[in-house]
Amino acid sequence: MYDKPLPVIDGESRPYWDALKQHRLTLKRCTDCGKHHFYPRALCPHCHSDAVEWVDARGTGTIYSYTIARRPAGPAFKADTPYVVAVIDLDEGARMMTNIVTDDVEAVRIGQRVTVQYDDVTEEVTLPKFRLL
Repeated sequence: MYDKPLPVIDGESRPYWDALKQHRLTLKRCTDCGKHHFYPRALCPHCHSDAVEWVDARGTGTIYSYTIARRPAGPAFKADTPYVVAVIDLDEGARMMTNIVTDDVEAVRIGQRVTVQYDDVTEEVTLPKFRLL
């Protein structure tokens, strides 16, 4: 049983969550300016166009920033400490916040390459986490 908070899946983000269940990472891409963005939204945050489409991402990127959580963000996360919360620069150009899955939190560094790892937490929800390459 998964006892941590679950994301709210709405109409705008449903394709993203459905793709994750299939172990595919998808992003929105603007067909006007060509830039990818994350989180899923109806307008491109770069040029404000509504000409956006879902595309598959490679699932790789670089650690932009991170922190090591040594105190849990609530009782449900106590068993996970210490854990790494990171911002990833995906190869497509979008940034996303996630966890780095590692047995050695002290080995994590800004600039390291990472790849997506899918965590099927419930039958309905798969979370994208990353591991070091």
